[in-house]
Amino acid sequence: MPLGYQGSYQRVRAYLRQKRTSPRPVTARPPSLRAIAGWILRHPETLSETEHLHLKNIRANCPEIDALTSHVRSFAIMLTERQGERLPDWLAAVRQDGLPSLHTLAAGIDRDREAVIAGLTLPWNSGVVEGHVNRIKMLKRQMFGRAGFQLLRKRVLLL
Repeated sequence: MPLGYQGSYQRVRAYLRQKRTSPRPVTARPPSLRAIAGWILRHPETLSETEHLHLKNIRANCPEIDALTSHVRSFAIMLTERQGERLPDWLAAVRQDGLPSLHTLAAGIDRDREAVIAGLTLPWNSGVVEGHVNRIKMLKRQMFGRAGFQLLRKRVLLL
């Protein structure tokens, strides 16, 4: 006697048809990581009510995301309100939490702490200069291999 199923194809087809047409439980898709990151990085007042509720639910269920959100928001306040004097306390709070990626950020900030504090405190910045440097690099990339220094010089000075 051969091993295997002894029934007919019609019986298997009927069984599978029943499984395919049976209703599945409806579950909500979890939000994407990009959406969660956007909710964390945006100002809380710009979130819609549903986004705010989703983020609140995620923060309640994941202590790591809750800690990350509070650190990101406190850094944003330091940045927008020029409160660089709070940076050492922020770095200490980041080091107390078990978030390795923020530990890496804190170590990088620590390497140049005085400059970061000055950048978070003083009203001066090098944004205009950086914009010009970025524009010159873009022009250089556009003209790579096409012309010499004289044409590049004219394009930089005329724009």
